[in-house]
Amino acid sequence: MKTEIQEKNLSRSAEISRGENSNCILRVKNLFVSYGGINALRGVSVDVEQGQIVSLIGANGAGKSTLLRTISGLVKAQSGSIEFSGEEISGNAIDSICKKGIALVPEGRRVFTDLTVAENLKIGAYLRHDKEEIQKDTDWVYELFPRLKERSWQYAGTLSGGEQQMLAVGRALMSRPRLMMMDEPSLGLAPLIVQQIFGIIEEIKKRGVTILLIEQNANMALKIADNAYVLETGEITLQGSGAELLQNEKVREAYLGKAKGTGNS
Repeated sequence: MKTEIQEKNLSRSAEISRGENSNCILRVKNLFVSYGGINALRGVSVDVEQGQIVSLIGANGAGKSTLLRTISGLVKAQSGSIEFSGEEISGNAIDSICKKGIALVPEGRRVFTDLTVAENLKIGAYLRHDKEEIQKDTDWVYELFPRLKERSWQYAGTLSGGEQQMLAVGRALMSRPRLMMMDEPSLGLAPLIVQQIFGIIEEIKKRGVTILLIEQNANMALKIADNAYVLETGEITLQGSGAELLQNEKVREAYLGKAKGTGNS
């Protein structure tokens, strides 16, 4: 069942899809994905430019996680194209996609609870063999998340939810990704920790990592987004800059809890 947002920004879509855009690191074109006869994604097209934060918002069951899992190689598409740095990767093996520089921070964190913080970070670098650079990246992760350094010897299962989320992000960074995909990083976290996580996302962007973000907290997701998409029942229904979608009446009513005519708060 669709929400009230049912329009497409056709002029912007046409401009992007034309695009001989040399800055586009990820291009998803007309992607269809089905689960047991259910159409999870129906003709989805998304562009992510190098160095941007691109946010994808929508209700539960809209197909957001399916999109990330398909890009990662965890789910196979029925048709459509996924290009990373101009190379088709749809149908590639998961490890091949990781080696190309794509990392996924999954929903629910999914850290290895019986391993220490330091061991979880090492697993993030399992495809790498540059020991000196791995150590530099470990130091950077500990710089981003001082709490992880303090608890490097601790089993991941004993960490708080916020600390586990930090560890999941740090583990993904250890693969030295060019594109980091994040699935609901604020889920289940206290507001103060959510603020910290979003601050870290912006810091990661400053280091040159491109980010594709799925987030139920639409307000936060749009505030930090260079570009954003609304996904409903497997279809992109709206796109624009984060600032544009924050001011869009239909987005405000459906996702920001602000009735028509209500001012900013």
